[in-house]
Order: sequence, then structure tokens, then C-alpha cells
Amino acid sequence: MSETALVTEVLHGNVACWTLNRPQQLNALNGALIEALGTMVEAVQDRDEVRCVVLTGSGEKAFVAGADIKEFADFDSVAGRKLAEHGQRMLFDAIAFSATPFIAAVGGFALGGGLELALACHVRIASTNARMGLPEVTLGLIPGYGGTQRLAGIIGKGRAMEMILSARMAKAEEALSTGLVSKVVERDALMDEAISMARGLAANSPKALEAAIRAVQASGSPEGYEVEIDQFGRCFANEDFKEGVAAFLGKRKPEFPGK
Repeated sequence: MSETALVTEVLHGNVACWTLNRPQQLNALNGALIEALGTMVEAVQDRDEVRCVVLTGSGEKAFVAGADIKEFADFDSVAGRKLAEHGQRMLFDAIAFSATPFIAAVGGFALGGGLELALACHVRIASTNARMGLPEVTLGLIPGYGGTQRLAGIIGKGRAMEMILSARMAKAEEALSTGLVSKVVERDALMDEAISMARGLAANSPKALEAAIRAVQASGSPEGYEVEIDQFGRCFANEDFKEGVAAFLGKRKPEFPGK
């Protein structure tokens, strides 16, 4: 990709690092960035060479500092609904239900749509300078890209309610203690840690990762257990299962085929 791309990609073996590239705007999400990233999420589903994606922001200050407010400052309720609906379907849900796992490497601010983007990823790690929050109520809004649902599912309804209603920012230590992120590291170690974690995920069965993502995303719904049963059964029909068992019995590392 060119250096002027809204999202740049660097491959580290079978791990793709995607960097949101609007540093002057602290990587704020606008329509063009959502479209570009959503298109990449769709395309990566068919890229056998990519087993995991690390998503991060350019610059030292922010992962994503929020949405580009000037784009929707004059919207009415109909336009607002379309904005949320399109964004969720095009990008946020696409990441959440991606068969390729996503790790958010959160350095600096992850606010509003930025935190919602991190919440859509399957794993989140943060730097010690990370600050996370959903400040939409200060604008007379609520989170519209899945934040009310995903934050509650990850840290619990009570904590999510307090964070959203207060509009406050959580520091990295609090994010770790509540389960909002899985790990906190120094800023200069963030990408190395994220890539290392991604390589660990990428070594596992792609088919099993996809099944696990589908099952976990159904947790909390009435169909959750049924989805788990269904996905568990489907795993037995995959070559990955045969290879995994053969490797275990043969006391060797498995070599899983592509997606």
C-alpha cells in the first residue's frame, strides 16, 4: 500500500499489522476510513497467508481518538440511524465475526468510536499510557457502533453503565483489572507484544479459531449453547481436526492447512 493510504499493512509472516493512518486527526474515524478498513476486513477472509491481524493507530498519542464529529454535526435522526447501522455492518460487526482473529494494540487514547473499534476486536492489549472511554453523552449522544453492547459483555453491565453515563476515561491499569484488556505493556513494547500474541493465535487451527469466535460471540444469547454444540460438531468434519489429533498422537507440532 502507498504511504498515503488510510490503512497501511506490514506482514510479519502470517500476521498482518494494520495501522490506521490519520495521525494529524489522531486517527479519528471518518466515513472514508471506515470504508477502507471494512473493505480490508472483507478481503482478509479469503487471504490464506494471513492467520491473524494486529490493528493499531499511527503516532504516539492515539489508537483512535474517536469519530470525526464534523461529518455528522448536522445529521437528523434518520441520518444518525443510518450512520450507526452502516458503520456496524460495514466494519464493527465485520471484525467481531471475522474468521480471522483481530488483536487491538491500543496505544494512547481509545475514545468513542476508537474504543468501540477495539471492543470489536477479539483480543485487546494496551500500553501503559492508554486511556479508554465512551464520552458520547457529553455530546448528547450514546455509543452507536456497538459500544453499549460489547462493553457490557466484556466488563459487566454495572461497570459499563458507570463508564458510559459518567463519560470518564479509564487508565490502562483499570482496563486490565476489569478485563477490558488482556495485557498492559510499556509503549515501546506494544507492537512486539501484539505480534508475539498474534503468532501464538496464528499457530492454532484456523477452522477451530473461526468456530470459537462464533461460539463466544453467541455467549449470553438464548442460542449460545446451541451455537457451541453446532460449532463443536462441525470441527470434526475439518481436516484441521485430523491433523491436530495426528500431531498430538505423534508428539509433534501440528501443521494446519489454510483457511
